[in-house]
Amino acid sequence: MLDLLPSFARLEAELGKLPGIGRKTAARLAFHLLRTSEHDVEALAAALLEMRRKVSFCQRCYHIAEGDLCQVCSSATREQQRLCIVQEPQDLLAIERSHSYSGLYHVLHGALSPLDGVGPDDLKISQLLRRLDEEPIEEIILATNFTVEGEATALYLAKLCREKGMQVTRLAHGIPSGSDLEYIDAGTVQQAIAGRREF
Repeated sequence: MLDLLPSFARLEAELGKLPGIGRKTAARLAFHLLRTSEHDVEALAAALLEMRRKVSFCQRCYHIAEGDLCQVCSSATREQQRLCIVQEPQDLLAIERSHSYSGLYHVLHGALSPLDGVGPDDLKISQLLRRLDEEPIEEIILATNFTVEGEATALYLAKLCREKGMQVTRLAHGIPSGSDLEYIDAGTVQQAIAGRREF
């Protein structure tokens, strides 16, 4: 029946493209927006367009940024000799919320997954290796997720980093296996950072 309302159906279809949004949730959101004032809908649309135009990825670590460098990379107070490698920008934010780490980051934008066709060339690994050659990094902290893909990525990166003479540590397994960093509470992340080990 809603298919007879093309504009509503289009909104529902577009909302359904968002991760974690199924057909029912997309319909609920569309109905909510229908009841929302035109001013609020315009503000949401403007915020989406502004974010898309202004936010990109840091040219150094590949976190999100409004400009060439993100806030972490442009800070003069961060420890330059320590580099934490995470899968996604959300993982970086989870570690930052713990207030237990003051070094730099490198965001891979995924994990190795041969079954899904994701290899080293699909991640920001070549950029990482270039950073290791150009920057005074002494310790690599592997903070990939504790999933099969995350562990495989950590093993692969550990080998590459050790070949460059780097000290390699891995987050402690206080974080439950199979979990994503972005959903872990700050205290658990803090313990994992403090209890990292040689890898």
